[in-house]
Amino acid sequence: MQKLDKIATRGKLTLGLVFPLESYSGSIAKMENQEKLAQRAEELGFKALWFRDVPFNDPNFGDAGQLYDPWVYMTHIMNHTKEIALATGSIILPLRHPVHTAKSILSLQKLSGGRLIIGTASGDRPVEYPAFNQNIEKRGELFRDSFFYIKALQKDFPTYESAHYGVTNGGIDLLPKYKQETPMLVTGHSGQSLEWIAEHGDGWIYYPRNFSFLQHTLTDWNNALESTGQYWKPYMQSLYIDLLEGKNAAPQGIHLGFKSGTDYALEHVKTLETYGVNHVIINLKYGSRPAEEVLEELGADIVPHFT
Repeated sequence: MQKLDKIATRGKLTLGLVFPLESYSGSIAKMENQEKLAQRAEELGFKALWFRDVPFNDPNFGDAGQLYDPWVYMTHIMNHTKEIALATGSIILPLRHPVHTAKSILSLQKLSGGRLIIGTASGDRPVEYPAFNQNIEKRGELFRDSFFYIKALQKDFPTYESAHYGVTNGGIDLLPKYKQETPMLVTGHSGQSLEWIAEHGDGWIYYPRNFSFLQHTLTDWNNALESTGQYWKPYMQSLYIDLLEGKNAAPQGIHLGFKSGTDYALEHVKTLETYGVNHVIINLKYGSRPAEEVLEELGADIVPHFT
């Protein structure tokens, strides 16, 4: 869990960025200069880059993510960066075969020198399920089955009987091997109880909410950890930020976040830390300024407080 420890520590908060590293309207990003921006994010002290798993563009949903397959694009960005964590936010387990997912995880762990963190989910776009001939009513069951199968496949000559995906009887092995267990976080509820997530996941990724809701959510999370005998596991969340010109620009709410100057942005993230959030995944989609400028201001005025 070495890479997870570097981005999530009890009582502390770190910052990451999700692709695309740009502001854009509609579903489809331009995906320009992403390699240079990723390099600059690493230089500025961001701890993780997050890659989305969006099989189809659903115009009604309004966001197709980084467009490219997450494993392919992660490999591309891996080759343009050095040490920053590479995280999925999140791989849709019911819509991918666990053997292929496990093979991709092990391959990228070996090629990157152990930089992967895997966020998992059951998906938030029901229209995708028919294309994979999967029943969305069973997504919670499919998620659990895939999750445990992927865990099993990372062991030597695995033995696992899946209800939906296949059987391994210990006579075949999955290569390459990676010496440590890859962190697997759960996003949202993915059809599971919070106690299941606390017991089996390596952390929980949730969505931005007001501070009152966040306080209740973190109380529930800590109670779930305690009831399942877990000492501590990280709580992470996404956050949309439109960083305005002028450090003291007053905050205004936007979808799943806010727009403001860096003064309020810093205050907001510090408050998240006091509540117990361990990692914030910043999304620049709704920004009103070029990502290059925003990245520099975040790196100068906010990131140094959370390293």
